Amino acid sequence: MASAMLDEMPVAAVTLNELSRRVGLAKPNVLRYFESREAVLLELLDRFLQEWLAELTEELAAALDNDLSMTERAAAVAEVLSRSLSGRVVLCELFGAQGSVLEHNVSVEVAARHKRASLTRLTTMTDLLRTHLSELGENATLFSLQTMVMAGALSAYSTPPPSLQAAYQAEPDLARFHLDLEDYLKQALTATLLGVLPRR
Repeated sequence: MASAMLDEMPVAAVTLNELSRRVGLAKPNVLRYFESREAVLLELLDRFLQEWLAELTEELAAALDNDLSMTERAAAVAEVLSRSLSGRVVLCELFGAQGSVLEHNVSVEVAARHKRASLTRLTTMTDLLRTHLSELGENATLFSLQTMVMAGALSAYSTPPPSLQAAYQAEPDLARFHLDLEDYLKQALTATLLGVLPRR
């Protein structure tokens, strides 16, 4: 149910009261399973992240030829990641809210469980990237983290609220602040990859 809510509203608008109403349970009953809305959203973040990594495995395998040069493979990785993430706006929004919102108002137990799951997903992504770009070496972990952070940060600028959309239409020069998520992710990820790959 919370997943469906995120298709209709931003992360900030999801509340336990609304979730309780939609599932037909009193709020105290929902609290038996989740201690806060942040705990609910952290569970969703992990689920969406698992699903994305499973699909990313197939997307990278289909798009990359390991006979290509390091630079060509890096460009292909950046393109696949940007295309894949831009099609998962809710996941990107959850990435963006993770440090500033979602990891607050949760118990030590929930925080630790979330971080253990995150470490597992990070290892999965790191190993996957090394499969196609072995030259990353130890930097694969850093690049994986940076990818998630950039996806979260850039997604906030790719879906402006109605007032900003109106302002951009009224003054087209202001629209340079409206970032296309896929384009800017591709540029950012390409630049980051080229920065962490070994120099020839």
